[in-house]
Amino acid sequence: MKRREFLSSSVAGAVGAGLVAAPKAELDAAAGQAPASARKILIAGGGFGTAFIRYLAQLTGKPRPRLLYLPTANGDSAQGIISWYRACAPLNVEAGHQISFIASTQQSRGWDEVLLAVDGIVCSGGNTLNQQVIWKAHGIDAILRQAWDRGIVLGGASAGSLCWFEEGTTDSRPKELSTVQCLGLLKGSHCPHYDAEPGRRPLYHKLIGSGQMKPGYACDNDAGIYFEDNTVKRVVATRADADVFHVSVVDGKVVEKQLPADRIE
Repeated sequence: MKRREFLSSSVAGAVGAGLVAAPKAELDAAAGQAPASARKILIAGGGFGTAFIRYLAQLTGKPRPRLLYLPTANGDSAQGIISWYRACAPLNVEAGHQISFIASTQQSRGWDEVLLAVDGIVCSGGNTLNQQVIWKAHGIDAILRQAWDRGIVLGGASAGSLCWFEEGTTDSRPKELSTVQCLGLLKGSHCPHYDAEPGRRPLYHKLIGSGQMKPGYACDNDAGIYFEDNTVKRVVATRADADVFHVSVVDGKVVEKQLPADRIE
């Protein structure tokens, strides 16, 4: 099913279908690709729209890359899936999605057959704690590491950015912001929504200052980082006042180092 067919179909039918992607022959051929020279992740603090998807597509090096949306964190939200296809519509990409709430009677391909057969994977925002638990139960966490090692470009915003780090701040639990342990592909910690949610900045400073959390990267909404392996290669933003910071402790004090961002559209 192509994205135009998806958008014209019923929401219930689309979500029940589970996987929407390129033809099987193309995907199976891609699954055997050799490891790339660099492992790539593109994150944003919030808002992974068309500009970020376009940049991620460019990072694949493919003229028409296969990009897969993994909406585990938002509970396979139908609206989120529709928004994904709308954001991809202006781009020369083969857009697909893979739900996590599946039944073997409806899905005949394994997680590895799906996730390792694309050029890029974008993870949704939502509840990071639930996302991590579900991924671990299914073995998706290990397959995402394989994808990273193969050079499949990974990305996302909010829970879709936090998931790649060792740890970070989250709103996944009741009553107050807390911490969550994640995949650890990117070393250190992460704080998304740095400018958008008032409690994020003081909690991040407190945790890093006390040594409860490792130093790391804080991203405003609409701002993000492109990593190769664990090296920051480029900082980007889709609006002028969206910033990225490296937060650490220097001489016993919490220090924010702003990382200049390039504008992308």
